[in-house]
This record gives sequence, C-alpha cells and structure tokens, in this order.
Amino acid sequence: MSASPSALQRRLRGRSRRPGGEPAADVPFFDLAPMHDPLKAQILADVARVIDEGAFTNGAAVRAFEEAFADYCGVDHCVGVGSGLDALRLGLLASGIEPGDEVLVPAATFVATFEAVTQAGGRPVVVDVSESDYTIDPDAVRAAAGPRTRFIVPVHLYGQLADMRALGRVADAAGLAIVEDACQAHGARRDGITAGAGGVASAFSFYPGKNLGAFGDAGALVTDDGEVAARVRALREHGQVEKYEHEVEGYTSRLDTLQAAVLLRKLSLLDEWNEQRRQAAAFYSEALRGVGDLVLPPRVPRNDPVWHLYVVRTREVGRLRRFLAAAGIGTGRHYPAPVHLSGAYAWLGHPLGSFPVAEALCDESLSLPLFPGIAARQLERVVESIRSYFGDGSR
Repeated sequence: MSASPSALQRRLRGRSRRPGGEPAADVPFFDLAPMHDPLKAQILADVARVIDEGAFTNGAAVRAFEEAFADYCGVDHCVGVGSGLDALRLGLLASGIEPGDEVLVPAATFVATFEAVTQAGGRPVVVDVSESDYTIDPDAVRAAAGPRTRFIVPVHLYGQLADMRALGRVADAAGLAIVEDACQAHGARRDGITAGAGGVASAFSFYPGKNLGAFGDAGALVTDDGEVAARVRALREHGQVEKYEHEVEGYTSRLDTLQAAVLLRKLSLLDEWNEQRRQAAAFYSEALRGVGDLVLPPRVPRNDPVWHLYVVRTREVGRLRRFLAAAGIGTGRHYPAPVHLSGAYAWLGHPLGSFPVAEALCDESLSLPLFPGIAARQLERVVESIRSYFGDGSR
C-alpha cells in the first residue's frame, strides 16, 4: 500500500497510549498486550468452557478451528499439530519423503526448515535466495535440482510469499512436490495465490509472536489432498487411524483444545491485525527512504505481504542496534547467522561464501518494532532515533 506518514499517523493516532491512559516509555520490539487486552475476557470465557467440557485434546474447538483455518486459507483440509516444525516434518512424511531424498531449501530461513527435512529422513540441498524478495530463487532451484531431488520447501520469509508461480513451473518440469513453509505468512498473497494454497501441503506456526499466535506452541498443516491430511492426522497421534489401531509409527503432536480455542477467537481479527502491520510498514518505508545506508524491504509487483517482520539492512547493524537500545527501542535479528554455517549443519559442507545473498542478508539485517496496535508515537520515535543515528555523527 502507499500512504503518506501524516495519513498513517492519523490512522494510528488512537493507539498512542496504554489502557488506563499512561504513556509507554519505551518502544518494545514486540508487544502482545494491544492484541490481547481487548480479548482477555472472551478468551477467559473460552478457556472456562474448555475446562467445563474436559476435552483437553481433540475437543470441539480443535475441529472448529481446523475448519475455519482451512476456509481462511482456501483449502479443503487443516490438521492442527503441536508446532510449525511438526507441521512441516509431518507434511513431508505424509507427502511421501523417503530416506535420503533431497529437499531444496533456502539459505535464508529459521533452523526449523532444515530440522523438518532431516528429521523426516531427507537431505537439505541449500539454495540461495533472491535479492528481489529474499525468498528462494527459482533459477537457483532449477539449477540445483538433481536425480535424487523430490521436494522444494519455499519459505515465505518475513511474511512475503515466494514466487510460487515460477516455483510451480520448475516443480512441474522436474517432477517435484512443493511443501510450503508458511510459518511467517498467515494471510499473505502473491499473484493471486494465498499462503498455504500453493503446494501439496503447507505448514503454519502459531507460536505466540506469529501473525496468528496461540498462548504457547501450536501449528497446523493445510492441504487440498485428503490422503495427505489423513496421514498427518494419524501421524500426529501415534500413527493410529482408530483408537489403538496403529497403521504406522507416529508421534505425539496434537493441537491442544485450549490453544485451538484461543486461535479460533483470534482468527476473526487476523485480517485487521495484518492491515495494521501493513500500515506500520508503509510508514517506515516512507519515513526511512534515503536515510543513511539503510536498505528497505524489497517489494515485488502483485505481492501483498503481511509483514511478520520489517527488516532493514545496514552495514552498521551492531552499532545501530546498540544506539536504539540505549534510546529504549527494541530490535531483533532475523537471523544473525545462516543455518548452513551453524554447528548443527556443518556436515552439509558449505563454507562461508557459498550463498552470498543469504549470507549478506543475515549479516546486515535488523528487524524494527512492528506489531498490531503499535502507536504512531512509537513509530515516530523509531524513525526519529534512526535519523538521529545517521545524522548526528554519534556513531
């Protein structure tokens, strides 16, 4: 979206103070209170209902949320599980991964993307990301696909969809399946495709800080494939298709009824919260244009991100972060080191310099405060502090 800072200030002005009227002294990197405070009484009533019903696993709220979230994503099936990692791992298993199968993964992602592949028995084949959107590069995917490659796992990093149309063409030509890591992209769209509807299956995380967050760990797999959904339903509960009928070796990865009740209550507000994220991102993009050496988040045509994170790049990331911290402004690093350079995945044998775009992104990235309910005054403080850093010679 495009809007001037003054227009966005007017829209955001009503969120300048905490409940009770007191001004917030600092700008946290993320704050759940503006979302949860108005819902507290309703959520407590939902929790009380679950307690009264006594079905803490596989309760009615789980089925209700699965139906609602499948409808939201525009797919036929949703299966609630214990985490986003579980959703991605079980999605790969249910989609037919075999031991040793190669899975193309982006070099810029959270470690869970790699974990899901290796824990499902596959081998991650790391591919660099594109400067145009920081998601997996379709040309690099095409070049990396080999005879043992079975899957592509695009990650919709920071809430922006990967180029699913281009990846779909590559997958069709090479006979590959796409399993989406949509854990940061609840409600995002690109080229008419909604997050979760572009592959054989898609994984979502509902970790509390996600665009749609639970009150603890939770996740879901969505798919149009009824057989994949049925396999995940079995795998999440010890491989059973009926009680004590275990067709395959499984896991314990249920979506708790309490978490489902919270998610169901919050789902109706997700689009509103995503719009508030878009407004805050638009404010930053307008107000920080041309400041210092900042590289602002890229945008591509026909892309409607949900801004899970607003990530700028600077060669002075450490000093800028310390400067903002001294000013009472929280920031994040997503992610300070690429997974292929971590000790956990050193066995893949990729030295520094193997994936230059992702490595530069990790080295230079700084995530600015952005959350539903962030006040105009808080956004202004962030911008003013960044301008001060680059303009007053203090560094």
